[in-house]
Amino acid sequence: MKLEPGDAAPDFALPAADGATVSLDAYRGRRVILYFYPAAMTPGCTTQACDFRDSLDSLAAAGVAVLGVSKDTPAKLAKFAEHDALTFPLLSDPELEVHNAYGVYGEKTMYGKTTLGVIRSTFVIDPDGKIEKALYNVKATGHVARLRRELGID
Repeated sequence: MKLEPGDAAPDFALPAADGATVSLDAYRGRRVILYFYPAAMTPGCTTQACDFRDSLDSLAAAGVAVLGVSKDTPAKLAKFAEHDALTFPLLSDPELEVHNAYGVYGEKTMYGKTTLGVIRSTFVIDPDGKIEKALYNVKATGHVARLRRELGID
């Protein structure tokens, strides 16, 4: 089931790389970019995470928080954050409960083969907790720049 603009964003509480628990509800009143990626420390996921890292100042100035979610363990996420100086929350969802709630785990095509896995996706959640944008099957490269343009953030 894919989410659409106007849908309520499914709430969650997940462990972060630093050991804290992060809930979406804690961000109510702010705009949030919630993105799902297949695996920490892989080339595409590193590119995407570093693009978000490099855009954090302008996103924060526009009142936008960034949260990244993968099925990796908090320990692997901590290594990823340290290795690439990622300062936004990286959240662990190994049971795929949040992935499934957002419709980002399922069949995808890679190199001409259909497999089951994480579908790289990004959601913009408005301050009231509603889905503003639901972007499925995004490309890692250039995605953050496109998102910033669409949101009118310099």
